[in-house]
Amino acid sequence: MNKHVVGPLAAVALGMLLAMPASAALKPGASAPDFSAVASLAGNDFTFSLQQALKKGPVVVYFYPSAYTSGCDLEAHTFATEKEKFEAAGATIIGVSADSIQRLNEFSKDPNYCAGKFPVASDPDGKVAATYDLKPAPAKPGAKDTRGVEIGHMFFPRTTFVIARDGKVVATLSSEVDKLRPDQHVHESLAIVQRLQASPTP
Repeated sequence: MNKHVVGPLAAVALGMLLAMPASAALKPGASAPDFSAVASLAGNDFTFSLQQALKKGPVVVYFYPSAYTSGCDLEAHTFATEKEKFEAAGATIIGVSADSIQRLNEFSKDPNYCAGKFPVASDPDGKVAATYDLKPAPAKPGAKDTRGVEIGHMFFPRTTFVIARDGKVVATLSSEVDKLRPDQHVHESLAIVQRLQASPTP
């Protein structure tokens, strides 16, 4: 599996995506940079370690612009809905954004979004995103989330990396390049980890 995306993908309306500059994300075949970050699961923070997660199986690392924005809310809800299928394929899900851990504690336990099903990590300085070759964009002045709370952090381009147990990136899914809707990131990455389970050698 060495293609940038898996299967044919149709172009979709850009209105569902946050406008951000193009970025050259880490490509399939590259070694996924290891990272540890403060994350929240069901409202409780802990330290997430990619190295530890890979010991259990493949990991889906998805970067997203901001909690409590329409596309990110849909993406989180869809990951939560499909969590059992990822688990059955032996895969771990971790979301990464520049949101503060305080915002993520609320987002991670909200039954409408993460619903306590998977963790989301805080990367406020963009250090983790930078290792995956993602370039953040500043929030527009006065931008507010769906709750009416001002967003003061940077936005990461919506990008999902599927990482095999050996630490290699097997797929990179990008809303900028591939015009994927937020929920398509979930369905595409699920299909990939299921194929990895069926054929351990990508």
